[in-house]
Amino acid sequence: MSTAPNVIEVRNVSKHFVIHKEKSLKERVLNPRQSRRYREEFRALDGVSLSIAAGSTVGLVGPNGSGKSTLLKTIGGIIHPTSGEVLLRGRLAALLELGAGFHPDLTGRENVYLNASILGLSREFTDRNFDAIVDFSGIGDFIDTQVKFYSSGMYVRLAFAVAVHVDPDILLVDEVLAVGDEPFQRKCLDRIRTFQKEGRTIILVSHGMDQVAEFCDRVVVLEHGRVVADGEPQDALSVLRADFDETRRADLERQREKQADDVPHARFIGVGATTLADQSLRPVVGPGEKLTIAMEIVADEEVRDWTLGVGITTPIGTVLFQTTNDMLGIELQPLRGHHRFVLDLPHLALGDGDYTVATSLYDSTGRELHAVPNACQFSVRSAATSRGPVAMTAQLMQTQ
Repeated sequence: MSTAPNVIEVRNVSKHFVIHKEKSLKERVLNPRQSRRYREEFRALDGVSLSIAAGSTVGLVGPNGSGKSTLLKTIGGIIHPTSGEVLLRGRLAALLELGAGFHPDLTGRENVYLNASILGLSREFTDRNFDAIVDFSGIGDFIDTQVKFYSSGMYVRLAFAVAVHVDPDILLVDEVLAVGDEPFQRKCLDRIRTFQKEGRTIILVSHGMDQVAEFCDRVVVLEHGRVVADGEPQDALSVLRADFDETRRADLERQREKQADDVPHARFIGVGATTLADQSLRPVVGPGEKLTIAMEIVADEEVRDWTLGVGITTPIGTVLFQTTNDMLGIELQPLRGHHRFVLDLPHLALGDGDYTVATSLYDSTGRELHAVPNACQFSVRSAATSRGPVAMTAQLMQTQ
């Protein structure tokens, strides 16, 4: 358990917004009494409490509209909570809306000084760091051009370069690591890693779960403005993934109800993974051992030209392996009634970790008949000599 002091305290914070459903401002002015009847309160945050220790990197994740950005803006002081309080210790920089404060008629050079002053930097500090800012942005040839002539990528790169030179104790990042081209993204991620090594506190909002799992030592999942999970990245992201899968299944059910009756009804009724040595519900596999995936399918009516898909994913849904009978060159007979299928993976080349089997059925048009993204689980345990989901034999020799 960390003994570092808390630098952020979010205490029972709620934020409510009023949604007006009138069509125009004129209606609201001329009919103030009637206007009140068409107001609706939206709770973006509902009693959120968090304590964040110095030096930690915390991911805020959740579906769209869950309150992630609202919470980040509340922590950054951009919006004030309806109730509750936020306490901070240290200098804060927020990478929330890059380019906020940029003036299109000013040059890049002028906007660097303008934006730096908005972020609380003195002119002397900006003078000392100006060359580093321009070098980081990579747009030195255009620094004296009006930013209204910049591409969107150039605009964002300059804004990010200014923000990361604020020298913060606390850094708030909201979906800005997805901007720019690949070399610039790598540069941004390297800067985040540098901040981590320097012991700075980072709060990251992102829909990229792989990115969150890589950078964060703690993940908070929000839904409908409330904290539904808070803990180790893999555990918290598994909760989010399960919610996404449930939402997807509900959407597919609604689509099926609207579709014509010619949609065949076929579904998985059982999926299991086993090894020769472990027949349990969640077997433990050694690297290179054989894994067998057994599937039972029931079709209420005949399904012709169908496809069976099997995949292996991480707990957060990253696909590591995927195949279908078509890829394997196997033609399946028409499906009707109860059937059992077995897929053998003779040499499982996965590293230490927990994994999930995903299965799916498609008809001849590519329409999904049934999918089970979390059909069963298994684990790989070994004397780990490397990290990552791939198990490979490695030899290291000194040649000189």
